[in-house]
Amino acid sequence: METKLYTDRHVELVERCKLGERQAQYELYKQYSKAMFNVCMRMLDHAGEAEDTLQEAFVDAFTHIGQFRQQSTFGAWLKQIVVNKAINQLRSRKMKWVEISEWQAANEDSFSAEESIDWHEETEYEVERIRRNMQQLPEGYRIVMTLYLFEGYDHEEIGEVLGISEVTSRTQYLRAKRKLVEMMR
Repeated sequence: METKLYTDRHVELVERCKLGERQAQYELYKQYSKAMFNVCMRMLDHAGEAEDTLQEAFVDAFTHIGQFRQQSTFGAWLKQIVVNKAINQLRSRKMKWVEISEWQAANEDSFSAEESIDWHEETEYEVERIRRNMQQLPEGYRIVMTLYLFEGYDHEEIGEVLGISEVTSRTQYLRAKRKLVEMMR
């Protein structure tokens, strides 16, 4: 089976980067930095760590751009680097997987009555509310949910990158989803 090569709108910039052209690197950085920062923030939930991780990912991408074979878009290739860097950063935190019952017992007083506002409020408010509530989830739950919902990983892939079983990934996701719904009420 022949490998399909994807052409994207940044082919010329990528080729110029392969030649070591700094202006092309800057252009790619401008194109992708905001979206990749958002990926880092969803996973790390810390602006400083997200910025550092983003910079490391771009340095790695530009250092290894000669290995990019256009079997996907540059954005997809870069996103994989960013996600891997963020996961490595999480591992360096010595993440602890927490059972929902433990977390509930420790956090039962942290939810305010003001979060019981009608679901049909302004969309921007709801998105912010969901983001805030996701930040309150235990780190393991938040990471699995982010990888699954926002980054498009399946549970087998999540298990591989986090070093957990596929079943654990599914369980963490379902518990996170259940808890998030509960928090949104």
